[in-house]
Amino acid sequence: MIGNLPGAPCWAQLSARDSEAAQQFYGQLFGWTAETDPDPQYGGYTTFSLGGKPAAAVAPLMNPQQPVMWLLSFAAPDVDTGAEAAKAAGAQVWMGPMDVGDLGRWALLSDPTGAPFALWETKKFSGFGVAEEPDSLSWIDLSTRDKSVAVEFYRKFFNWQVWPHQDYPMVGLSDSMFGGIMEMGDMFPPEVPSHWNPFFLVADVDASAAKATQLGAEVMHGPVDVEMENGPRIAVIRDPQGATFGVFAPRES
Repeated sequence: MIGNLPGAPCWAQLSARDSEAAQQFYGQLFGWTAETDPDPQYGGYTTFSLGGKPAAAVAPLMNPQQPVMWLLSFAAPDVDTGAEAAKAAGAQVWMGPMDVGDLGRWALLSDPTGAPFALWETKKFSGFGVAEEPDSLSWIDLSTRDKSVAVEFYRKFFNWQVWPHQDYPMVGLSDSMFGGIMEMGDMFPPEVPSHWNPFFLVADVDASAAKATQLGAEVMHGPVDVEMENGPRIAVIRDPQGATFGVFAPRES
């Protein structure tokens, strides 16, 4: 997505209680294959591939209190400098910066509204080998308790462009949109924190939502056509272990 430009989404990683079950679910839903790194220092880290190219990953929970969730990483030329700059802009640094073997350097943060995200500095691993193609990550969506604060943070910190919209401002780099930001309204229980969700492009949203349901997931929203000009058809899904993600497809004109 937008190459590996600083500030661009470069990886999506699922934290799951049962990594093998997650591999089966996403493998059947998206046709992903899974390969677990045998090196014990990576703790069972498993890369999902699509057509032989890295598409996402799943890792076991590091502790029982860790939430089951998808975590998005954004490219950073220097994670240490980036983490300090994010902290100065109101973010919290929860873990790192730290080296991940010889693959790269990483830090876990949350933005000023509480949404977790990570920074990734490429060494041997640059992230997505496939994106913006069917069954791969093609959009990111932030649900936040303070839309204006979130928009301003990411605009300043990552130099994101913002396409203003009353309900759903969109963001991107180099004149290419890759995500949107929405205020969490009454449909979200008050205990649900701000969070990023990955959205995967699919051929048929209704069929994907039905298949996810058959595999034990819950469709939380949709399938529905987004009421915006050129808006896609979407569904938001909670996987069998509780991680949320979306699927979407352009509407036929």
